[in-house]
Amino acid sequence: MKVFIKNVFKYRYLLEDLTTRDLKVKYRRSLLGILWSVLNPLLMMMVITAVFSSIFKVVENFPIYYLTGSLIFNFFGEATNGALTSILGNSPLIKKVYVPKFIFPLEKTIFAFVNMLFSLLAVIIMFIILRFVPSWTIVFSPFVFLYVLVFSLGVGFFLSAISIFFRDVIHLYSVFLTALMYMTPIIYPESMLESMPAIVSNVIYCNPMYYYVQYFRNVAMYGIVPSLKDNLICIFCALLSLLIGSLVLKKSQNKFILYI
Repeated sequence: MKVFIKNVFKYRYLLEDLTTRDLKVKYRRSLLGILWSVLNPLLMMMVITAVFSSIFKVVENFPIYYLTGSLIFNFFGEATNGALTSILGNSPLIKKVYVPKFIFPLEKTIFAFVNMLFSLLAVIIMFIILRFVPSWTIVFSPFVFLYVLVFSLGVGFFLSAISIFFRDVIHLYSVFLTALMYMTPIIYPESMLESMPAIVSNVIYCNPMYYYVQYFRNVAMYGIVPSLKDNLICIFCALLSLLIGSLVLKKSQNKFILYI
């Protein structure tokens, strides 16, 4: 961990340059620029609300319910999807100079995190439009942001490493993300889990994203103080992900040059 922090500090300027580059590339020639980080979730919310709010009438404040879930999940999806090809995409740089390989998936995770912070404005806007006053428990939301950041980083490390050796992962991951989205109560109410077959609900309960989404909704919408159990589950998933991802990346990084 000490070496990791030391390298992050040493290459902080490279991280900053890469993140700034990605922000510029994403919004290049766009009239609204970074405002799309706010408008995109709002527009998606309008479409999803128009289609599903009448179906899931039991969900109060459905637009906020959807946004709080999609904010967390979309960050995870963008971070891990970017990290997936981050090392392959920077192969010309890796062949020329020495750069710690973890820098690239780390940068993609930071980039996605910055986008998520901008997208958070969409949730605030809906609070204002719907005149929804969040409980004081919303002060706990930075904790879940930190948890899902660490979790996404660990998954990103893992994916960036295995994609070097198994390129099929790049094509299959989008399918996995779609399946994971439906395994997370983003659109449908959590109460539906009680009526689902046990095998389905058990699979959903094994999904870490379920707990991160639930944590954020509880503190942002329902005024529920996170329990010790909630925090321990989120921390365990995050640290386990980071541990596995770091080990896989560290063990395999010396072979990257032979495959990129």
